[in-house]
Amino acid sequence: MAAAADRMTAARPLSVRYRQAGDPAELLGPNTLALFGFGDAAPRQLDDPRYLHVGLQTAESAPVYELWESDRPVEAWRDGNVAGASDGRLSFGWLEEGEGEAGIRSASERAYRRFFEHLSSRPHSHPLRIWNYLDAITDGEGDDERYRQFCVGRADGMHDHLDEFPAATAIGRRDGQRHLQLYWLASADSGRPLENPRQVAAWQYPREYGPRSPSFARAMLPAAGAGLPLMLSGTAAVVGHRTQHVDDITEQLEETLRNLDALLAEAQRHASRIDTVFGPGSPLKVYVRRPDDVPCVERLLSERLPPDTPRLILHADICRRDLLVEIDGFHG
Repeated sequence: MAAAADRMTAARPLSVRYRQAGDPAELLGPNTLALFGFGDAAPRQLDDPRYLHVGLQTAESAPVYELWESDRPVEAWRDGNVAGASDGRLSFGWLEEGEGEAGIRSASERAYRRFFEHLSSRPHSHPLRIWNYLDAITDGEGDDERYRQFCVGRADGMHDHLDEFPAATAIGRRDGQRHLQLYWLASADSGRPLENPRQVAAWQYPREYGPRSPSFARAMLPAAGAGLPLMLSGTAAVVGHRTQHVDDITEQLEETLRNLDALLAEAQRHASRIDTVFGPGSPLKVYVRRPDDVPCVERLLSERLPPDTPRLILHADICRRDLLVEIDGFHG
């Protein structure tokens, strides 16, 4: 993993790598846009607005960090309880919203309202990519399920702010911390949201999946000339709108990779510069529900992906109980 990642350089508007480090502060250089530490082995806090700890455990024995770097100097900032950094072209930002007694629906609405209030005051007002991490994502029954309640709150918080949805991921932590973590990448220029021709658009899901459909696009193709990678949303074994291969990790991973292949082909249809094969410029995060499935996932990814494709495997709950694996990432 590290060898493939180290072949990627920061000589581009955005470089994403997975790194191991004894002292993560050493990764916070003048061009660092963001740094994420995962699991118990990573520090909860660093005295730098660019660092965010995420309570998802890695499959590695040593702490692993996700490093975003720019080819320009970066300025870090804090705006109340929103923090992040900018290189003048792109902005990274994050916030955490406690649920309190009102629960995840209220917390997600508050978080998204604060998110858009912040963006409206910044020069980079177009969200390209959003990540959402919340505890116990599939707890609750029917429309009281936490993910469905999160979707309602997110939609209410987004109301009247967007004409098109950005790419996004929503994943469940297992740390018992009832707060929503929200982080994003934004630009002065909007991108082109993409949908997967093998799937129903998430925002068009039928009522059986909850009172409000998920509010995201399957991928985001940044503006031409921006030099930014294709941004892949959380992708799983869903065809049409239905889960495939229930309780079969091998087939679910294969279906997920077929969906990613379809997204790359769709992106190339709009932008010929996009390669349809993953490689060293395609850092992927792989969320695996059952820890016992990790060896199988690692073996299958080694067989199906070029060997220099960087990947980080995390133990996580997916937004449907019958989904065992999900992948997101950047490409190209």
